[in-house]
Amino acid sequence: MSKFSRFMRVNKITKPNEKYAPTGTLQDENGNPLEWEFKQISSRENEELRDSCTIEVPVTGKPNLYRPKVKTAEYLAKMIVASTVYPDLYDKELQDSYGVMTPEELLYAMVDNAGEYQEFAAWMQKFQGFAKGLDDKVDEAKN
Repeated sequence: MSKFSRFMRVNKITKPNEKYAPTGTLQDENGNPLEWEFKQISSRENEELRDSCTIEVPVTGKPNLYRPKVKTAEYLAKMIVASTVYPDLYDKELQDSYGVMTPEELLYAMVDNAGEYQEFAAWMQKFQGFAKGLDDKVDEAKN
């Protein structure tokens, strides 16, 4: 038996997909909000998403010095899209029905109530394992 047997992949617990109804404006025939299905994203996928939403901004008063800044809203939208199993936000027919061309635009069109979207984003962050929301972390960094 290997001294690392407990760390082997066969012993790794996989978190199951979860369902959540992000908006009350999409309902079934009984008036219940439609549930969407979501999966966990890997640490690697998360890093790639975050990197794709990071820009370099100049540091005030320091020429040629830049710092990274994550475009939080874009990052959260991309995280939600990457996590969504159902409905398929890449489906052309679904995108066409809302008059949009990207899965992120479709997400915003389907969950177009600002309060619902904020609750959805907070739920997604917790589902993905972030104990504190990104906005909380930004506020902490500012203080």
